[in-house]
Amino acid sequence: MPVNLDQVAAKSNLCAFLTCYFPFAFYSNYFIPFMVTFYPEVLSGIDKALTLEIPDERKHVLQELIKYIQQKLNKKEPVNLNFICTHNSRRSQFSQIWGKVAATYHDIPISSFSGGVEVTAFNERAVASIRRSGFRVNQEGTENPTYSIYFAEDLEPIIAFSKVFDDPINASPKFAAVMTCSHADENCPFIPGTEARIPVRYEDPKAFDGTAEEAARYDERSLQIASEMFYVFSQISK
Repeated sequence: MPVNLDQVAAKSNLCAFLTCYFPFAFYSNYFIPFMVTFYPEVLSGIDKALTLEIPDERKHVLQELIKYIQQKLNKKEPVNLNFICTHNSRRSQFSQIWGKVAATYHDIPISSFSGGVEVTAFNERAVASIRRSGFRVNQEGTENPTYSIYFAEDLEPIIAFSKVFDDPINASPKFAAVMTCSHADENCPFIPGTEARIPVRYEDPKAFDGTAEEAARYDERSLQIASEMFYVFSQISK
C-alpha cells in the first residue's frame, strides 16, 4: 500500500504540537488517544500552583507518599489514597480534589478519597476557594451537602461531602491513609484497612474564618496542597 507522505507529515506535525503543549498526553513514547481537556480556569489555577516553590523540608515530608505510589504502580496494583482529617471539611477535601487532578494531569491512575472521624460538612469557605480555582461545582442538599466537582471535559466529577474515613463511598480493600491534620493523626491510632499511614500535615485555614484574610488564607492553603500534589505525581515513573 503506497505511503501518503502528506498524511505522515501532518501526523508528525500534530504529534510535535501535542508533545509541546500537552506533554501529559504521551506515555513511553506512545500517543495516548484519550486526552483530558481541563477547563481553562482550572489550568490557570494549576499554573499558579506550579509556580510555588516547595521547601526542601516539605519535599522530605512528601517522599513517603511518593514511595508508596511508586511501589504500588511497580507492582501493578491499584493506588487508593484516603486523605484524612478530623472533620473532613477543609484540608482533606482540598487534598482529595487536588490529588485527583494532579494524578489525572500526569496520567497516573489513582482513586482519591477523603474522610474524617466526625461528620460535619465540606466547609462553604473551602468550597468557595475551589470555585475560585476554576472548578465547576454543583451542590445537592443543605445539611452536609454533596458537591459534584468538575475540572475537565468528559470526566466524571469528584464527589465531595463530609464523612467518616470508612464511609461506603471510600470502599477499597487496601489504601494509604494520608493524615492531613495533626489532631486526626494523633487521635486515630488505628485505621482499619490501611496498608500505609502517611502523615502530610497542613495548617488549618479555619483560624482565619470571619477575618479580612479569610479568602486569601483559604486560597493559600488550597494552592499549597495543589502544588505539593503536583510535585508528588511529577516524581512518579510510569
